[in-house]
Amino acid sequence: MYEVIFLWALTLGYLLFAVIQDLKTREIANWLNFSLIVFALGFRFLYSLFNGNFSFFYNGLIGFGIFLILGNLFYYSRIFAGGDAKLMISLGAILPLSVGFLENIFIFLNFILIFLFTGFIYILITSTFLCIKHFKSFKKEFSRQFKAKKKLLLIVTSISILFLFAGFFESLFFILGILTFSSSYLYLYSKSIDEVCMVKEISSIHLREGDWLYQNLKIGKNIIKAKWDGLTLKEIKEIAKKYKKVKIRQGIPFSPVFLISFIIFIIFSLLNIKLWDSFW
Repeated sequence: MYEVIFLWALTLGYLLFAVIQDLKTREIANWLNFSLIVFALGFRFLYSLFNGNFSFFYNGLIGFGIFLILGNLFYYSRIFAGGDAKLMISLGAILPLSVGFLENIFIFLNFILIFLFTGFIYILITSTFLCIKHFKSFKKEFSRQFKAKKKLLLIVTSISILFLFAGFFESLFFILGILTFSSSYLYLYSKSIDEVCMVKEISSIHLREGDWLYQNLKIGKNIIKAKWDGLTLKEIKEIAKKYKKVKIRQGIPFSPVFLISFIIFIIFSLLNIKLWDSFW
């Protein structure tokens, strides 16, 4: 149990530092994520060496491998930015707390469900706050988005109505109808928040590696694209030569979700609450 407490304390310290750094600079340094992986696996190796049983170390490697796939899946699906994806990957070296492979899978599932629920509530609260703060601009942008997607919304609404009618024969279709209808307006809501609240004009000399351009920039015959991977140092130098100010897109800092989720995960572990079991 002492080894588990050490890993929990180590992770809480790292996550707290990651939140502070993310809120202050809007990025999580690579050294922070990589050093957590090194410390976690290093501790697992030394603990296993002194105990003569390397299952604790091997499970850490397996967890790291599983979350490496999961983190990249979130990143290339454009759900996570690079820092968040690496933070998720580093937790893979922490979370395997049992000697049994199957039990560790359930631990992973428990954490992921906690993370998803916490993330949903966090995004809902922060986006609502931004909506209220910029309500006039949000209202105008939402109206613009609604008019631009009017035909698509009509198609989605028609499909939703068909699902709702089918729900009289099978309840699953009724749920699908509600989800289809609400998801279309949720998209308009999130798109409007993104356009109004997450776009910022800054001086080009303040650009950092990984920043997201709001739109493509033309420099001579070349075009620097607004891509998910963000700006490179070379691109920043080229932009600074021609543009004094540029618009960048900022995301909502997501690191607090990791910290809150991990605290809830520890509490649930101590109380033996299995969210996946309750959900099932």
